[in-house]
Amino acid sequence: MYDVFPNELFLWQKRGAMLLDVRSPEEFAGGHIPGSLNLPLEQLLDAPQALKSPIVTICATGSRAGLAAEVLGYEGFEVGKLVGGIQGYRAQGYPLERSTPTAETPFNPTEAPCS
Repeated sequence: MYDVFPNELFLWQKRGAMLLDVRSPEEFAGGHIPGSLNLPLEQLLDAPQALKSPIVTICATGSRAGLAAEVLGYEGFEVGKLVGGIQGYRAQGYPLERSTPTAETPFNPTEAPCS
């Protein structure tokens, strides 16, 4: 597992990293990194076969992202966690997107921007 600082996130994105936000749908809707996908931590083990490396895990402060990164690392993924989470990212002046949480739109890794 790698520590990914907010100013390094674009380097992971250039490599095609999946940005995986492991917060709740409500937290995600309140503000998330553009291009990130929401997969709550408690659902992480339901979809590992649908994920692909590299992955950067994201949460509010970094603790849930660290746990998710550890789990994904054990599953064989190349993974980093965003240091400081959304709070650290926003504190560095980077923009967040807002959305409406929808229960009808489940996580679909085939739609992930990983190319």
